[in-house]
Amino acid sequence: MAEDVLAAVRTAPGRTEVRSFAMPEVPDDGALLKVEVAGICGTDVKMYGKPPFDAPVIMGHENVGTIAHAGPAFTRRHGVAEGDRVFVEHYVGCFHCEWCHAGEYRHCENTDWRTNPDARRYGYTSADNPYHLWGGFAQYMYLPWNAVLHAVPDGVSAELAGLVTPLSNGIEWALVAAGVGYDSTVLVQGPGQQGLSQVVACKQAGASTIIVAGTTRDAARLQLAKDLGADHVVDVTVEDPLTVVRDVTRGKGVDVVLDCTAGAGTAPVLLGVDALTRREGVMVVQGELAAFPDFPLKKITEKAITIKSARGHSYRSCELALAQLASARFPLDRLATHSFGLDQVDHAIRAVGGEVEEDVVHVSLLPWAGVR
Repeated sequence: MAEDVLAAVRTAPGRTEVRSFAMPEVPDDGALLKVEVAGICGTDVKMYGKPPFDAPVIMGHENVGTIAHAGPAFTRRHGVAEGDRVFVEHYVGCFHCEWCHAGEYRHCENTDWRTNPDARRYGYTSADNPYHLWGGFAQYMYLPWNAVLHAVPDGVSAELAGLVTPLSNGIEWALVAAGVGYDSTVLVQGPGQQGLSQVVACKQAGASTIIVAGTTRDAARLQLAKDLGADHVVDVTVEDPLTVVRDVTRGKGVDVVLDCTAGAGTAPVLLGVDALTRREGVMVVQGELAAFPDFPLKKITEKAITIKSARGHSYRSCELALAQLASARFPLDRLATHSFGLDQVDHAIRAVGGEVEEDVVHVSLLPWAGVR
């Protein structure tokens, strides 16, 4: 095994440099992952441009690789062997608190960097912390005893497995949070990797009508949405999306709105409120708005709308995502549109943010490519 590990480290807002780290000594209850793929999403774009703290961070929280070395206690706990390909969740819970005991380790204080300065979470933890390798933009990643792993099924490539995070989020938000099921009518706003993943989740769950809204810039993504099972797509810069929704649903509106337009302002939420049915519709939103002037609370209460927040994924949703990938029912490989090497992390993140490249959906960072 190599003595040094190369990693792309965020050193300042919008700045990354490749650094070398000594290979850590792994305890009996720890392991090392040889990273094959680290996916990049919109959260990375936000954290790259406006980091929540100044410490150096190895980003990368959508990580797939093979077990390079595992201590005996780690092997017993996780049932893995060296060479096994796994998907690693970014949450690192304590597994002692009430949330962890309930299986909701995504809410554990140990993994929430917003409230716990010493939190452990892949892609968010300072590289100054012990073992250093706390992100997937590196050739190797440290796995403590409480890492959460999922076996990647045979036949699912590392790059395809890199889609587990957005796909599991889509399953969690659409099926669990919003309750999409047989004969549901759904409006998905934003045909990015999260929105497209929710199209797949809704289609698999038996939704009868799926409408996807985007802009002219999203033309290729909107076509992909149709190929993945969307019944109707609408370019909101050309057509009035509310009129389309009402025409498609014969004036009834939809049962569920899934807002995947993080950072797009209040317009998608207002559209969602109007597009929902008269009574007890559900809208799932991402928390990007710091303030919402003239929030339409009266209309929301009159229509008995339930608003839920999009909050990561559960263990079960990750397992379902892997099963979906293994089934090959949908052409999910078309979501993986771009890949870059370790020396191109800055470009890769900016590609997801829309600054460079075109028709980007999901970007894969390949830590062993671009290494000189």
